[in-house]
Amino acid sequence: MTLVVTDGARKLLAKRGRDPVHGARPLKRSIQRLVQDPLAMMLLEGKFSDGDTVEVDVRNGELTFNKAKVATPAA
Repeated sequence: MTLVVTDGARKLLAKRGRDPVHGARPLKRSIQRLVQDPLAMMLLEGKFSDGDTVEVDVRNGELTFNKAKVATPAA
């Protein structure tokens, strides 16, 4: 699986994970909570499979996970 994170998703993660006192630890936890955990559940539920490209984006202030449309190379 390939994960594509949009600029909007990166900004949301940076905003929610920002903590000048504790450094990068809150960012790591935010990524785990907001990306890894939901994505793992979706994989277990069969929403995505091996070979899929998943795009992480933002809608209404929350991260969304969608199967990205990948252009197939010309033969």
